[in-house]
Amino acid sequence: MALEAIEPRRLYRQVADQIRTYLGTGALPVGARLPTERELAEKLNVSRPTIREALIALEVEGRIRIRVGSGIYVSEPPAHAPHTGEHEGPFELLRARAHIEGAIVAEAAILVEAHHLHMLDALLDLMSVRTDNDEEMIRLDRDFHVGMASILGNSVITRMVGELFDKRMSPYFGQLAAHFEDETSWRHAFEEHRAIRNALAARDPVLARDALRRHLSASQERFSRSFGEGDSALEERLPSSPPLRLPATG
Repeated sequence: MALEAIEPRRLYRQVADQIRTYLGTGALPVGARLPTERELAEKLNVSRPTIREALIALEVEGRIRIRVGSGIYVSEPPAHAPHTGEHEGPFELLRARAHIEGAIVAEAAILVEAHHLHMLDALLDLMSVRTDNDEEMIRLDRDFHVGMASILGNSVITRMVGELFDKRMSPYFGQLAAHFEDETSWRHAFEEHRAIRNALAARDPVLARDALRRHLSASQERFSRSFGEGDSALEERLPSSPPLRLPATG
C-alpha cells in the first residue's frame, strides 16, 4: 500500500471548513448576516486574525460576501467553487516577514553604503507620487524590500525576500488588500519605508530592525480594521444573526 505524508491543515483552513459546513446546512439563508468576527472568535476559541483569514478564504470561494462598514453576509454557493489551493494566511506571512526581514535589515544597517541609500531614495521618490496606483505601489514595495536585502550581498537572502513578498499575490492576500488598501494606506506605508531608510542611513541595527517590524506590524493593523459589524445604528436596522452552533477549534 502506498503511503503519503499527512500535512496538518492550517488553523484558519480548519475554521473555514467548519463555517462552510455550517452554511451548507442551510441554517442561514442567502443574504443573512453572519455573527461578528468577535463572536466567531469567542465561539471557536481562536484569535480574530485567524477568523479574518478564514472569512477571506470563504469570500474567495464565493460562500460569503464581506461589506466593510456593514458586516458579513451569506452568498449563493457558486456552481463550481474555485480551486485556490493551500496558502499561508496573510497575517501568518506578515509575522514571518517581520522576524526574517527584521534580522536582515539589522545586518544591512552595518553594511549599508552610499550607493545603497541612493537606490532606496530613488524608489522612495517614485513611491511618493504613485500612492494612487495599487499595482505600481506593490511593485515598488517589493523592490524596496528586495533592495534592502541586497545590501547583504547574498543572492540567496535576496531571492528569499523576493519570494516571501511574492506570496502576497495569493488570492487570499489579494482579497484582503482589496478591502483595505487605498491611497491613504499607501501613504502611511511610504512614511514607514522612509523611516526604515533613515534608520539604515543612521547605521543603527536596532533602529533599523524596529522600524522594519513597526512597518509590518502597521500593515497587519491596516488589514485588521473592523468590517464595521458592531455599529449600533446598524444593529437596530438589521435582525440579529441566529446562534452559530459550532464546536470550539483547538
